[in-house]
Amino acid sequence: MRIFTASLATETNTFSPVPTDRACFDMAFYAPPGKHPDTPTLCSSPMVALRARAKQDGLTIIEGTATWAEPGGLLQRQTYEALRDEILDQLRAALPVDAVIMGLHGAMVAQDYDDCEGDLLARIREIVGPDIVVASELDPHSHLTPKRVAASNILAAFLEFPHTDFYERGEHVVDLGLRAARGDIKPVISTFDCRMIQVFPTSREPMRSFVDRIKAMHGKDDILSISVIHGFMAADVPEMGTRIMVVTNDQKAKGDALAEKLGMELFGLREQAAMRMVSISEGLAEIAPARAAKPGHPAVIADIWDNPGGGVPGDGTIVLREVLKSGPRKVGVATIWDPIAVNFCHAAGEGAEINLRFGGKSGPTAGEPIDARVRVVKTVEEGWQSFGRSRVTLGPTAVIRIVGTEVDIILNTNRTQTFEPDIFSNLGIDPMSKELLLVKSTNHFYAGFEPIAADIIYVVAPSFYPTDPRTTDYRKLTRALWPRVNDPFA
Repeated sequence: MRIFTASLATETNTFSPVPTDRACFDMAFYAPPGKHPDTPTLCSSPMVALRARAKQDGLTIIEGTATWAEPGGLLQRQTYEALRDEILDQLRAALPVDAVIMGLHGAMVAQDYDDCEGDLLARIREIVGPDIVVASELDPHSHLTPKRVAASNILAAFLEFPHTDFYERGEHVVDLGLRAARGDIKPVISTFDCRMIQVFPTSREPMRSFVDRIKAMHGKDDILSISVIHGFMAADVPEMGTRIMVVTNDQKAKGDALAEKLGMELFGLREQAAMRMVSISEGLAEIAPARAAKPGHPAVIADIWDNPGGGVPGDGTIVLREVLKSGPRKVGVATIWDPIAVNFCHAAGEGAEINLRFGGKSGPTAGEPIDARVRVVKTVEEGWQSFGRSRVTLGPTAVIRIVGTEVDIILNTNRTQTFEPDIFSNLGIDPMSKELLLVKSTNHFYAGFEPIAADIIYVVAPSFYPTDPRTTDYRKLTRALWPRVNDPFA
């Protein structure tokens, strides 16, 4: 069999002031055909999984472009069209194929394109015709539109948040795609609109049990795949919101019924699913008790909304400023996005003491810049961190220490959220030597930091992320969703 595969992905916060262009893809990850590394990125797992299956099953794999931009604001139209057409041209050159298996995200929005993935998949379907299998892996923080469902035979999203299973779900999509291409199964997609939007961490109940039950259903009674599309509340698009997706083996009515059943169960959990969030002062007050209960371990505070993984700049100083006023003395911060400050630190060199203004540059909700006398502890041309089997670049990076303190701050040029403790250790900071680790992430950091943390504290502070759907100025949303209305099914 001949299989074409490629990956085009980013997550778009339409409220973010940070535009996304071609340079964002080049900075984060761009691999031309045949140049994808052996390790997957968050949205290119099917490509790596297909390489393994090719050796096992004697497949011919034609690899197209794989590229990813860190989440940001609206994608430039010319950039989207150029990358889309690059992949479509590669597909045309690869014909004939037995299947197309894509690595996508599902929340890409460009100028004049509310549904980039739907546009891409529809064009793929036009090229290959109605009988060729089209399968894609998605991020659950996406928008499940009728257009992309109609163009696909198989869609499946990661089940875990944090996304610890992105490679395994890539293998899952590949397996279903190959089985369908061989004619062993006839997949059909069913969806149910839960008519709500919420944050669903699977690292805690009740989502832990809900997802475990979904996993147990796979492969039984003609159920091929089940996904929870959480939705992405930071996008003003018509299809924003939570959905259940079920893929059955030619059992559409059964899939429809199961999707509705699971969707209504999830709707019933909407109040319980949200993570506990506290104010900055409340969060700082919880550090000492946490460390007393688990000595030798740092407390971890997550600045959850100033999270570059949600498309915001990640240069916010509001939480850090409060930490500097009243918090513990030994602090590690990952990260403050500030390319200008990084350039100044690289120019000064390791060991230099300089007066530095950093953070707070993107707008009023980022807080005021911090002015401090700092020592440049370390500079590297490319910092990095792990995310499961993936390697995430920080771009040119600097570590600074505020003089007279043991506060170490990572300054980066490639906007990215914090995933793993090695973001510190790779730059010479021992995370276990700190009383507090301040990270910018909503929940992806959890799997890596939970084993070393005295406690994990989710703190709410202003940012460019629209945190309350009840008051967000959605202009394209056309249907009632909870919590904007109490009973959207009425």
